[in-house]
Amino acid sequence: MTWLRERRVALAALTMFTLLAGDAWRYSISWYGWGSVVALIVIGWVVVAVHHRVDLRRIPIALGVLAGLMTASIVWSAYPGASALGIIGTLATIFVGATMAHTLDLAQVLRALGVALRWILGLSLAFELVVAAVLQRPVLPLWVSYDEPIPRAFYWSRALLFEGGRIQGIPGNANLLAFAALLGVIVFTIQLVERRVGAAAGWGWLAAAVLTLALTRSSTVLVAGAVATVALGVVLLARRLSRRGRLTLYGLTALTAGGLVALAVALRGPLLDLVGRSDDLTGRLDIWDAVLGLVAQRPVLGWGWVSYWAPWVEPFDDLVVIRGVTYLQAHNAWLDVLLQLGAVGLVVFSILIITTGVRVLSWSVDAPLGDAAARPALRTLPALLLTVLLVHSLAESRLLIEAGLVLLVYLAVASRLRGVTVTTEQAARPMVPGAS
Repeated sequence: MTWLRERRVALAALTMFTLLAGDAWRYSISWYGWGSVVALIVIGWVVVAVHHRVDLRRIPIALGVLAGLMTASIVWSAYPGASALGIIGTLATIFVGATMAHTLDLAQVLRALGVALRWILGLSLAFELVVAAVLQRPVLPLWVSYDEPIPRAFYWSRALLFEGGRIQGIPGNANLLAFAALLGVIVFTIQLVERRVGAAAGWGWLAAAVLTLALTRSSTVLVAGAVATVALGVVLLARRLSRRGRLTLYGLTALTAGGLVALAVALRGPLLDLVGRSDDLTGRLDIWDAVLGLVAQRPVLGWGWVSYWAPWVEPFDDLVVIRGVTYLQAHNAWLDVLLQLGAVGLVVFSILIITTGVRVLSWSVDAPLGDAAARPALRTLPALLLTVLLVHSLAESRLLIEAGLVLLVYLAVASRLRGVTVTTEQAARPMVPGAS
């Protein structure tokens, strides 16, 4: 029914807005208000899952094993209470992503992302304009009070729009706003090419996304955008080649990527100096050193899953403190998995990423008969999303929480469902989940 589909898309848009700009809720209506919003969203997806009789057993094996390992880690966790909270949050996030994969097709996810990103970018630019032009002073989150001196990272906005500084928008973080802007460039471009929006609105929002990228100046996100452009070229070229030609292309791409990695290792000294001085990655080397020190103490199964580091428990309470700010992630998703789940967890996570990548590449390149999401531009979305998520995971741990985890789970589950042969009962329905 149309009205049910529209409500699912609206729920997905609210979900993505909340996961991409969670601090907009936390800074405005407090953590309790944010918790209420999240609870309502999860309840909404429970209702959707029950209504559609979603079978959560139909997920990739690697994802199931990873979720099981996260849950089991409470047994050996160094902080079982914090692990319990982290596990509940992570499993809820995985549930939302898996339910979306079962009930929303690619076109609906594109629409939901488009709505969420328009609100985030539009409100962020308006917010920064009001702060800089009207208030003319930095703004702290509501419902909190800090003792002087207040670290720069604690401000919701530092009123830098007219001073050439990096804006933070409603997410309260320039890097997170830049990530949303990059997603906006991808989503709005696809919508324009597919003619899913009017030309004026499409070009207007694309310009807003590009402007936001310029005002945030996140080097990590810019690198992710550059790699995504290369990935787009590979996908478009692969569509024109035979099976043998595709394999050759993939092999050359892998060799080139490996060569660039080897070059980076060989020149690691100068590159690390450059990274350490950049505004976007300042302090990450210290964080990685601290994390590797902990990994050495529990290398096999790790310290126990906690997702976002809990600041009230050891060893996270004072593990990394830079300029008065206690950091609560490894700023590298792979290191965070190694820290929390050890080498075993890293192997399982790597298998999940590799298998998902293979299926997503096939999804973006091939157009099987009966695929309701077979339009060429739309089918580039899975490959571009996964590319951006993986590049971003090298400098941020957001792949393991909130929007990053939901999108990863969606891609992992939806790409698998797309390749599952339909049963006799399902034969009358489209193969793409949620296309009915």
